[in-house]
Amino acid sequence: MEFREITVGLRFPEGPIAMPDGSILLVEIERGTLTRVLPDGRHEIVARPGGGPNGAAIGPDGKCYVCNNGGFSWVDKNGLLRPTLQPEDYSGGRIERIDLASGKVEILYTHFDGLPLRGPNDLVFDGHGGFYFTDRGKVRMRDEDRTGIYYAKADGSSIREIAFPMISPNGIALSPDDSVLYVAETMTGRVWAFDLLGPGEIDRRPWPSPHGGRLLAGVGGFQLFDSMAVDGAGNVCVATLINGGITVISPDGAKVEHIPFPDSYVTNICFGGEGLRTAFITLSTTGRLIAVEWPRPGLGLHYLNRR
Repeated sequence: MEFREITVGLRFPEGPIAMPDGSILLVEIERGTLTRVLPDGRHEIVARPGGGPNGAAIGPDGKCYVCNNGGFSWVDKNGLLRPTLQPEDYSGGRIERIDLASGKVEILYTHFDGLPLRGPNDLVFDGHGGFYFTDRGKVRMRDEDRTGIYYAKADGSSIREIAFPMISPNGIALSPDDSVLYVAETMTGRVWAFDLLGPGEIDRRPWPSPHGGRLLAGVGGFQLFDSMAVDGAGNVCVATLINGGITVISPDGAKVEHIPFPDSYVTNICFGGEGLRTAFITLSTTGRLIAVEWPRPGLGLHYLNRR
């Protein structure tokens, strides 16, 4: 699929948001910033939260909500940048709120029920003003965290765990009618679907489901799943690592298509432009943001571009 390169030189970009003015907000995880990419490719630093800013979304107050994973150790070799283990200067997992005008960073959540967030990764807002987010945890040389999915209010007043345990939960998105929550597991290469009864309440599947979800799709071979977006037809478009590209999964899981792009760490996708027909995709080891005319319009997001 043909694409155009919007900008280069980013330090492991993720969490793209297509803004109404034509710019793209994204995080640079290695640099610890929230960055605005202008249509002409120039970069502007919006805020410097530090740690490891990861998934991002616009909330009901117009501010940017960020999952901060606390940081990574990094390998930069042959011009390719990639994250590895929990670093010595790990600063703790948290959910942050950033004022786009001033760059002020507020910390909303660091714990739930007295337990620390370890590596919050991605989030999505529903129409009730709350948001779902994943915590992928941190990996150390000999052990790693067991983590899950959470639901929180945007005003910082409430957070709860709704599914546990998952294996490296990463991308998260909602179906067009907000009735299904989709979550990608990185290391298993699976997407799970959670049917929702209400805000932050899943219709929990019995055992042998490990966490109450139902398997939407899995892929064979050595390929891993990262973040995701849903298009207007309800297809789940999940960024794919190693076998770099976007994997498109139909709402019933029956059809799976892989669209390759030239980076082994294709990490995220969002929709914007006229009619939401443009996909903006982060190619992270090479530090690029690209744009692709997508075969179908994307799904508008609550509080940003949903009509």
